[in-house]
Amino acid sequence: MVREERITGLVLNWKAVGMANLHVDPLAVNSRYVIDSTGHDAQVTNIVVRKLKGKLNTQSGALEGEKSMWASRGEEAILANTIEVYPCLYVAGMAANAVVGGYRMGPVFGGMLLSGQKVAQLILNR
Repeated sequence: MVREERITGLVLNWKAVGMANLHVDPLAVNSRYVIDSTGHDAQVTNIVVRKLKGKLNTQSGALEGEKSMWASRGEEAILANTIEVYPCLYVAGMAANAVVGGYRMGPVFGGMLLSGQKVAQLILNR
């Protein structure tokens, strides 16, 4: 959900409504901030780019996409890539590397935990 050029929440269960051919409204959840931690697919950020034509806080202004798997480089970059990419939309974990253009990581999870901690602190500091 977007109001005045900033993310204000999420719409949930939309895919299930379409698959079941139901004529009901999906659930909407208001939020001051949204964290995209949907992993490699960065689904929330992809929707922002697709539906809003949103310019992201990335080098190109677009979704950069993940590079190949290189665990040590992915771990090194994940904290730097944990940022606000659109007003009130933050990326964390593998979504951060996918959006900002970092390497995939493989079976190393310490950076993802630290990314979650960093994004929480970024929001608390606002």
